[in-house]
Amino acid sequence: MAGVSFVSVGRWLRCARGPCQIRHPAHNLLAMNRALATAVLVSTLAALASACRDATPAAATQPPAAALTNAPAASTLHTNAASSNKVFTVKGIVDHLKENGRIAVIKHEAIPDYMEAMTMPFTVKEPADLRNLLPGATVLFRLVVTEDDSWIQDVALLGGSKLPETPALKSFRLVRDVEPLKVGDAMPDYRFTNELGRAVSFADYKGRPYAFSFIFTRCPLPDFCPRMNQNFSKALTQLKAGPAAPTNVHLFSISFDVGFDSPAVLLNYARRHSGYDPQQWSFLTGALIDIDAVTEQFGLVFRRESGRIDFDHNLRTVVVNSAGKIQAILIGNTWKPDELVSELVKAAAVK
Repeated sequence: MAGVSFVSVGRWLRCARGPCQIRHPAHNLLAMNRALATAVLVSTLAALASACRDATPAAATQPPAAALTNAPAASTLHTNAASSNKVFTVKGIVDHLKENGRIAVIKHEAIPDYMEAMTMPFTVKEPADLRNLLPGATVLFRLVVTEDDSWIQDVALLGGSKLPETPALKSFRLVRDVEPLKVGDAMPDYRFTNELGRAVSFADYKGRPYAFSFIFTRCPLPDFCPRMNQNFSKALTQLKAGPAAPTNVHLFSISFDVGFDSPAVLLNYARRHSGYDPQQWSFLTGALIDIDAVTEQFGLVFRRESGRIDFDHNLRTVVVNSAGKIQAILIGNTWKPDELVSELVKAAAVK
């Protein structure tokens, strides 16, 4: 210890200015013990402080802001473990907004392992997320998908405000000249092919109540086509459980993606749905001219471009009564299975 030296066990010499002073052995021993204790304490505290400094983990420092900027690339899947929600980062071009700014129709890039590149309507929880967006804007957004719902959020403008030029038409196809249909109108006959590869038509179900909706098998968003099928499944379950419910009801899920949804594809798709029974629920495809006509009569809007679906799908579900007339038209995706069951019961009672 600096400033302290030992001459003998019984002597402690403390050198200051002037001669060294020699104290009584007893006093010298007591002072020496105190000095030793002080030295040990100081040395121990210094060692502990040094050890604490060495043990401080480098990972405790905050990551640089650049680490937050280098987020995963677009179309990367994130899963919220707590809620099992799926979150995708998606890039696309705004086609237009509708429903007072609550829905953005976006031509988006492919989402790996989830959805092909197509044009789809996406709902937002807050209209402010779409504020100041113009048609043609390039955006990056997060698509959140739950078990039975979907929406977009964190919409970021990347640039652009001009829609790409519409490609020149390369060919024409025949379409029917049809009139819009409303409740009370007679339901025209249409011919289709079902998931079993058999020819069917609405005329085959004359005298029976039936309902149909429009889907395509490549639509993964749970609040669109999958919800229509889920509602059909629940409605059939309720009808079978009701002792006074009609037993001759039939449901049709009609695909408008005729180039992809072959009978084999539809059969595989149908088998994945609870309650599927070919005696009461059919999945249909058909000639493009017929599919276009029936969708147009009920205001369904979609476009085809180079084999891809441009899908601006204003959902329609139609109930036809036993007399062959339109009983009800359920618009959108907010109707419940109970409503469909109620309309089918009323449709069955019509003579």
